[in-house]
Amino acid sequence: MTTLLLVHLAGFAAQLVDGSLGMGYGVTSASLLLSTGIAPALASASVNAAQLGTTLSSGISHWKVGNVDWRIVRRLSGPGAGGGFAGATVLSSLDTSVARPVMAWLLLVLGVVVTVRFVLRPSPRRGRMSRWSGRRRFLGPLGAGGGFVNATGGGGWGPVVTSTLLATATVEPRRVIGSVATSEFVVTVAASAGFLVGLGLRDLDWWTIGALMLGGVVAAPFAALLAGRLPQAVLGVAVGGLIVLLNLGPVLTGLGAQEVGVSVPVVVGGVAAVWLGLLVRAGVVVVRARRSRPDEVPDEDLRPEGSASRAEREPDDERVAAGVNA
Repeated sequence: MTTLLLVHLAGFAAQLVDGSLGMGYGVTSASLLLSTGIAPALASASVNAAQLGTTLSSGISHWKVGNVDWRIVRRLSGPGAGGGFAGATVLSSLDTSVARPVMAWLLLVLGVVVTVRFVLRPSPRRGRMSRWSGRRRFLGPLGAGGGFVNATGGGGWGPVVTSTLLATATVEPRRVIGSVATSEFVVTVAASAGFLVGLGLRDLDWWTIGALMLGGVVAAPFAALLAGRLPQAVLGVAVGGLIVLLNLGPVLTGLGAQEVGVSVPVVVGGVAAVWLGLLVRAGVVVVRARRSRPDEVPDEDLRPEGSASRAEREPDDERVAAGVNA
């Protein structure tokens, strides 16, 4: 019972971060499950099964608060579903001895990507979506790649797709986060179908899946309200560093670090110290940024829907739509 409660709390925390930051649920949950010794394919299948509920709840929550651009959702969902099904099929066919280091490496890389992304750019840009980043020729391959990584790594849709769009598309962060989170439901359905074909229902721990799902479903409405509003630099560095620490040990062990005299705990401890330093730095950056503009008019993203500022923003939304339709 204690274990299930911890899994439930982990699911709640992971979804709270994922829904507000646009990434984190899958890679965090998969890393935690792998650390318990579960097989990689089963870990990814369990996370995707739990996300059937969390992504649906998250998508509905984002839609209700006006965070979803359906043009982006349509152009990401189809290719993402194809990539997710392919990734699940590939991971299901790999031997555990091969899949475990592959998945650990992939999660480690994703953790580094997330950390670096928020260290180098603490606050996402705002403005209009660039025309090229809204086209099918861009969103299609991005969705397919994100779906494949999401299935093979047990997570990665957010780190791949959300990070890319926040870096290249200057549409409001909350709309990027909401649209990517909504399209993830379709990707999750396809990946789950792939695992069902490759693994069936055997060996899945439905109590663990249920605890993860329940935690995420409860957190989803709160996360949607917080999308783009929490200090993203701190959250991004915190989540990225946690993912790195959870997967660094298995990667070093797989490389035979101990056989050449390298102490895995010492290396992990050193990386943890660096991570804490980056986390403190991110917090300082956020505090300084807020102190430097105490008398500014509140950010448009923080104003309630339907306010006068939103009416003034409608022409920009039309230009965003034109860019996505190009």
